Amino acid sequence: MLTPMAGNRRDRRATYQDLLAADERLVAEILNGELHTSPRPAPRHALAASALGGTLDAPFRRARGGPGGWLILDEPEIHLGEDVVVPDLAGWRRERMPALPPEPYFPLAPDWACEVLSPATRQIDRLKKLPLYARERVTHVWLVDPDAQTVEVLRLESGRWVLVTVAGAEERVRLEPFAEVEIDLAGLWAE
Repeated sequence: MLTPMAGNRRDRRATYQDLLAADERLVAEILNGELHTSPRPAPRHALAASALGGTLDAPFRRARGGPGGWLILDEPEIHLGEDVVVPDLAGWRRERMPALPPEPYFPLAPDWACEVLSPATRQIDRLKKLPLYARERVTHVWLVDPDAQTVEVLRLESGRWVLVTVAGAEERVRLEPFAEVEIDLAGLWAE
């Protein structure tokens, strides 16, 4: 379950030092001035994120027989002003980020973010992170739900999220912004 900073005082915004002091076994983020921690991903969550990342990485990053043009990473720490987010997956178009940054985090908002929903993160992903991604002009967000076996694709239009599609179960789909590659969703779900 996500927990705000222990002893969180409403008169003090969380700092990066607070994030660094969090238990290293937890995922720590600063969202709207509050430190939030959540447990490391459970097996179903980890499977969905790993399978999806593997499916997208080969054709889009390496471009061996694929379209290329993207850098896709697992759980990158991204600094968005005072906010620090750790999406399950994120991708940057190579023309926006041709090389890795020298910092131990990413100071540039991604073009695509993927949040794998879990009981511990579902509300924070939808209610806190989506507005931050919109503010930073992330063009696409995918919400992957291993329990419901669905993928929601959202596109940012005029500062608002538009639901492009919902796909699920055992569908084979082409999803924005990676429509060049067909994804077999059955590979994301636990057997």
